[in-house]
Amino acid sequence: MSLLDQFLWVIYPYLMLTLFVVGHIYRYNTDQFGWSAKSSEFLESRRLRWGSILFHWGIIFVFFGHVAGILMPKPFYETIGITDEMYHFGAVWFGGAAGVATVIGVLLLLWRRLSVRRIFRNSSKSDFVVLFLLTIVILTGFTNTVGYTATGGTFDYRNTIGPWFRGILTFRPLPQLVSDAPLGFQIHIITALLLFGIWPFTRLVHVWSVPLTYLNRHYVVYRRMRAKKI
Repeated sequence: MSLLDQFLWVIYPYLMLTLFVVGHIYRYNTDQFGWSAKSSEFLESRRLRWGSILFHWGIIFVFFGHVAGILMPKPFYETIGITDEMYHFGAVWFGGAAGVATVIGVLLLLWRRLSVRRIFRNSSKSDFVVLFLLTIVILTGFTNTVGYTATGGTFDYRNTIGPWFRGILTFRPLPQLVSDAPLGFQIHIITALLLFGIWPFTRLVHVWSVPLTYLNRHYVVYRRMRAKKI
């Protein structure tokens, strides 16, 4: 095991996850007024509507797909009677559909931010970094699932990446499980971890702000003021 492998698959994940946790605590204690999505809907709404709907619905299903594929051990599925063929069918077709929606959504959002002049001028550097990272993470994840697995790739992430990630979370890292993984999977892991590392310092923090009070809040009434005629 080389020093680079030790860094990439042991030290680097812990650095990014530490930034993720400590960064959120720091951000919440120092910048609660900036804890928002910083919506740009008033600058342009048509492209945002389609891009946001596709991206958000797609990413929700992608998230649960990762929970099922990475956090849930493979023997669990064998216990409840789900065969490898059944699992891969769901991963390719249902995961592929969610991946298509997410890819189209994030590309629409990226195109919107780059092509609409007012949004481009009002965007911060972190906005572009987040969108570019999201695009890389989503594209590599999609090609890994649909392009590699569906075409008969022999690398099984449930026997390698899954146990490696669970080992990171339980402080029993097994870097050898992913050191020889296909390049596409490695890029996906590295960029996803980087995204987690910068998460607390970007607009992504709004994910944790569930607007439950919206369900029973009163409507805000706006009145137009007209100057009196003299």
